[in-house]
Amino acid sequence: MAETLDREALREAPVLDIDPYSDAVLADPYPFHQMLRDAGPVAFIQPHGVYAVGRHEEAKTVLADYARFSNAAGIGIQDIRKPGDFRVPSRLLEVDPPDHTRVRSVVMRVLSPLVIRRWREGFDAKADVLAAQLVARGEFNGVDDCAEAFVLQAFPAAVGVRLPRTETLAIGEMRFNQSGPKNALYERAMANAQPYLAWFEESVQRRNVTPGSIAELLFQAEDAGELEAGLASNIVRSFVGGGTDSTIAGIGFALNQLARHPAQWARLRAEPAKVKTAFEEAIRFESPFQVTYRTTVAETGLGGCRIPADAKVGVYFGAANRDPRRWPEPDRFDVDRPQVAGSHLALGTGVHACIGQMIARLEAEALLGALVRQARTLTLAGEAEYRPINQMRTLDRLPLRVEPA
Repeated sequence: MAETLDREALREAPVLDIDPYSDAVLADPYPFHQMLRDAGPVAFIQPHGVYAVGRHEEAKTVLADYARFSNAAGIGIQDIRKPGDFRVPSRLLEVDPPDHTRVRSVVMRVLSPLVIRRWREGFDAKADVLAAQLVARGEFNGVDDCAEAFVLQAFPAAVGVRLPRTETLAIGEMRFNQSGPKNALYERAMANAQPYLAWFEESVQRRNVTPGSIAELLFQAEDAGELEAGLASNIVRSFVGGGTDSTIAGIGFALNQLARHPAQWARLRAEPAKVKTAFEEAIRFESPFQVTYRTTVAETGLGGCRIPADAKVGVYFGAANRDPRRWPEPDRFDVDRPQVAGSHLALGTGVHACIGQMIARLEAEALLGALVRQARTLTLAGEAEYRPINQMRTLDRLPLRVEPA
């Protein structure tokens, strides 16, 4: 609910003179998250001229209240409506109701629980084969050999787009660095993706999608007039962008924490159904999407602070998901944490909640479940390394060691 615009009652947001996109913060964002939460319900990030929220309550409000905090200016730090920063918006992510409602209703019908459940058997079979190979090796990289290998095999079969590793990861890094400022990471990612842009655009066209897939069902909806002409390929592009990197990161985080906490792995071995909670707790503990942006429709108040019209507001999932106002012992990974699913914000909330979350959960459940069944122990075989990306937090290398069950 909008706060009364009594300008004398609303205070100015505190100013933080820190760059959240600096190498130091991207390498270890948690001191910044603490600083953001401690500053107040809202803070002004001086180096980029944007506002930010890091507490759970205000983050949830900004994500859910599209009447005040719009997606139409883009979910990145740039205002995509303005010259110099303009790009074609995602019609699934960067549009507000009622247009968003019409599009999302069609996509939700395509992604019905019945359709999703039909993929479970295929996901489970692929996961069992991969887990057996990894357990037989004894040591492996939890990113390249496990999370990436599985998602880039399982997800294309569902969405219906061919996703070779090199091209897919380059496009993903471009998209998630593009959501940040035009820093060195942005420039490098744009240059690295350049050779693959034509491939990506061609891959999401109707002639190249797999029969019976999500992509084909969306093109059929376009044929039936349920989606406007040209919209299906735009939606498929968003699915590919949002459904690969984030799931890979989430599975990697789960493996990293479970390897660090042998007692937690033992809990999953004793009660395999807990792999669902383990994944939810992993993406609460380390959120793949660290920040997304909304833009104020008009001058408004939030947490007693004034935010001017047409201002970018960064929602820091990683900070909100460790807010001690919401979570007891938020810096502790716990597969027994109660009611974590549906309470964390890693998958968003409100009308723009992650539309592919059922697929991500199925993939994670399949792979973690297969490893729990086949590996008696899971431990680190070296130090985990992170890959710096403007919008995301993700592992680059995760050396793991397993012993067969």
